[in-house]
Amino acid sequence: MELDRLNSPTTSTIALEVLGHQLLFSQDPNSGHLGTTVWDASTVFVKFLEKNCRKGRFCPSKLKGKRVIELGAGCGVAGFGMALLGCNVVSTDQIEVLPLLKRNVERNTSRIMQMNPGLDSIGSIEVAELDWGNEDHIRAVGPPFDYIIGTDVVYAEHLLERLLRTIFALSGPKTPILVGYEIRSTSVHEQMLQMWKRHFDLKIVPRAKMDDNYQHASIQLYIMGQKPQDESKQDTAFEPHQHINEVDKIETNQEQDESGGSCNEVVDKMDDYGAQKVKDTEDLQTKFPSGKLSDWEGRRYGSMAARLLQHVKIT
Repeated sequence: MELDRLNSPTTSTIALEVLGHQLLFSQDPNSGHLGTTVWDASTVFVKFLEKNCRKGRFCPSKLKGKRVIELGAGCGVAGFGMALLGCNVVSTDQIEVLPLLKRNVERNTSRIMQMNPGLDSIGSIEVAELDWGNEDHIRAVGPPFDYIIGTDVVYAEHLLERLLRTIFALSGPKTPILVGYEIRSTSVHEQMLQMWKRHFDLKIVPRAKMDDNYQHASIQLYIMGQKPQDESKQDTAFEPHQHINEVDKIETNQEQDESGGSCNEVVDKMDDYGAQKVKDTEDLQTKFPSGKLSDWEGRRYGSMAARLLQHVKIT
């Protein structure tokens, strides 16, 4: 993406309050690259961090100084959530996305510093190119990392193995992986879950743990930790590090939440997704014409409308 696209008529700005900071994220949905749009899973992710940062693994006192790498960062929303909690974040994406990502990082870092002179409680965020599976790019970012995060990074079947290889290459002995994801293709979703179940102990974050407003049945958050090697069914051509399973220690509260999801509940989650699509369709027919929508509701109904119309041919 050329630099002059940042000032094109198709560039817009999304305002989002995160942890008391008013952030502005530029996006360009018409750039021809998926990474230049602020996708809703990233908003759900940062609002989840915001809700659960008072105690547990996501409080600033436990995250301060942790090294985090964001895969498929896009506009950089999720990475800023971790940086505001004290982490040192490397936000990565393909080279075509980097100009917009750098702009968002520089703009919001400057805004935060101007509005909070002397603030030293937040971490840092930098930008780097990383094509999944590229060994030079992986070495350049300096693994291993304390956390790996990503939102809406899975959208095509052929990328799944490259993503898995990259996660292993970036991981340390106890690296948790935090993923936010909106279901768009049931086929890709099922293949992704089968792959992750082979290699990770996977928890689905219950909706009760998410922000009351910023959630949707089609958007799921996962917390994963690698299984010990002898428990993992290794059917790929690489040898991952032996990881200590820490997944049960990275719940948002110290005690286990009885509503915490597991991969055994995927069928139920998919049923919820179908039910939500029916509910959204009804809401589009009732609330939208007569009610006043929040920005979040507008985005969700717009997403639902696009999904409903994707198979409609206009003649």
